[in-house]
Amino acid sequence: MKMCFGSPGKQRPWVNRVAGHIHDPIARLRFLKTIAGDGGKRPGWLRFAGLMRKRQDIWSPAQAARTAQPWLRHWVPVSLGLAVALGLIVILWPRAKPKAAPETLVAAAANRKPASDAAIRAEAAQVWLVEKKSETETYSNGLQVETHFSSSTHPRSYLVFPVNGGRPAHHDQPAGIVFHTTESPQAPFEASANGMLKRIGESLLEYVRRKQAYNFVIDRFGRVYRVVPEADAANHSGKSAWADQDWAYINLNESFLAVAFEAASPQKGQELQINPAQVRSAAILVEWLRSRYRIPAANCVVHAQVSVNPAAMLVGVHVDWASGFPFEEIGLPDNYLLPLPAVWAYGFDCDANFTGKTGPRMRTGIEAGRAVLSTKAADAGLSMQEYRKRLQQRFGEMKAAVMRAQ
Repeated sequence: MKMCFGSPGKQRPWVNRVAGHIHDPIARLRFLKTIAGDGGKRPGWLRFAGLMRKRQDIWSPAQAARTAQPWLRHWVPVSLGLAVALGLIVILWPRAKPKAAPETLVAAAANRKPASDAAIRAEAAQVWLVEKKSETETYSNGLQVETHFSSSTHPRSYLVFPVNGGRPAHHDQPAGIVFHTTESPQAPFEASANGMLKRIGESLLEYVRRKQAYNFVIDRFGRVYRVVPEADAANHSGKSAWADQDWAYINLNESFLAVAFEAASPQKGQELQINPAQVRSAAILVEWLRSRYRIPAANCVVHAQVSVNPAAMLVGVHVDWASGFPFEEIGLPDNYLLPLPAVWAYGFDCDANFTGKTGPRMRTGIEAGRAVLSTKAADAGLSMQEYRKRLQQRFGEMKAAVMRAQ
């Protein structure tokens, strides 16, 4: 028996299929009469829906199918549950990130561009002085600076050179930060060694003050000490070189601040590490310094990146923080991956002695520096050797100008 659903002549084949699954003849007849309507008083589908809401014995196609084949009652929910579980596994299963080939990392590092001045201003958080006492300063981001070891040197003043050539300029504000390690004795960092830790820390601060070696020292307990005021130059990176997208810097004592961690370089094959208290203090100290002096993130670097030997034109006289520096935890990009300016801006090279002491990330930066050097040489129509010699000659001229200005 075929019946119409809706307008006359418009057949609904599913009605017959469903009716065929209703074995009880009375229930089947009631279903067909319901679908057909009740004499034009209301459409059949409305009556059918009403009966369904009253939970009468008019079944849906799915109910009819389950009545005809009882095993579906168990198979359908189980299969649906398995499908959902499988879908969640596919979505949530952690996918291993494909390892980039070394040459891919080098290419990405070589193309890395420092942030613009506008971006620097936007990203530097606003931090201000909250309270100043005779021996401490407290800042809005939670930083507390101990000032009773502070000792002045001479006002900061230095020459900078345009990267693309031109006349040098005089600056007197910090342009960056160099991170150091004190290479001092290290007592076990545990409660039973408190007395020894404090004695070593105080001796270190006295020594650093005599040498006027750093602007700031972060001790083992995370306390921040100002040793040389920011307006003065500290004796931390004499033979050194760096460059950003605009300026070339020689002798970073004058142009960069020095932040030293009370720490010592590890044994061969190990990574230098500092404790969480030092990391937290470094993060808020760097945040304040960058806010106050508008320091670009790309100019926050480690001593191993800036230390050079001008006589041999080699990078890496000092290797503190040649690996393991926690850039990301301190709120900075991984500046190990920056193309090394000593290579691409001044023509320095690296020997196996230095690269053997660096971590893989810094080696990527060195290779990226060589890639930039190669590109610049090709653009100038020179061989690598000729172009390197030209850069080295310019470095000698800049160094001589810096020496005359001091």
